[in-house]
Amino acid sequence: MKKWKIEGREFNSRLMIGSALYPSPEIMAQSIKASGSQIVTIALRRQSASSLKDGNSFWDIIRELGVTLLPNTAGCHTAKEAVTTAMMAREIFDVDWIKLEVIGNQYNLQPDPFELVKATKILIDEGFRVLPYMTDDLVLAQKLADLGCTTLMPWGSPIGSGRGLMNPYSLKSIRKQFPDLNLIVDAGIGKPSDAIKAMELGFDGVLLNSAVALAQEPVKMAEAFKYAIIAGRLGFEAGAMEKRDMASPSTPTVGTPFWHQFKK
Repeated sequence: MKKWKIEGREFNSRLMIGSALYPSPEIMAQSIKASGSQIVTIALRRQSASSLKDGNSFWDIIRELGVTLLPNTAGCHTAKEAVTTAMMAREIFDVDWIKLEVIGNQYNLQPDPFELVKATKILIDEGFRVLPYMTDDLVLAQKLADLGCTTLMPWGSPIGSGRGLMNPYSLKSIRKQFPDLNLIVDAGIGKPSDAIKAMELGFDGVLLNSAVALAQEPVKMAEAFKYAIIAGRLGFEAGAMEKRDMASPSTPTVGTPFWHQFKK
């Protein structure tokens, strides 16, 4: 596959993976390596600023992986909280991109579209490259694109639900409406086949965490997702055959040789 270009960066893998919920930091590191992912998301509100600057075993392991870090604003519920967290991330990690999360509902962790748009505008004005986590809402996608987002991250289903793609039609509509943007399915992926479906829809990448971290064997599941992303992308690029209402033989009878038995 060709290298993937996103937000001015270039990567081989189209899989983005989270760093939370693993049984241990060691299993996290092994899983990230097995996934082949080159982009790892980290949540600042779950870590202290002092530990990020001074270093501890968790951050030492992250650094040793040699991956690109994508800070996120997980845990934020207002635009103000999200902007403050993003500013801190830029200061600590010296990065200009942020996965923007502004949660509006604690039950299903659905993003607040109003606060999300508000925070996106502020951060883009401040020079950030914003990757907004959003629902599969076409109107919201348009508003975020109009603000200058070149990457959108609609959910497949609620965070950590493992329910896969709840509404493939909406995802397909977003893909059709924004052919030139990077689109990443973020949240709800539960198994490798879900990732394949997302990639076959033409999405540019998948971001997941729970599906690997909470698997019975996280390292093995991470490797499974590595190949699922590759298979789904290659399948999309190859172009699937059209569905048919009737059966059609793969070996037509016209022009094929026939063997005849002759009586002695």
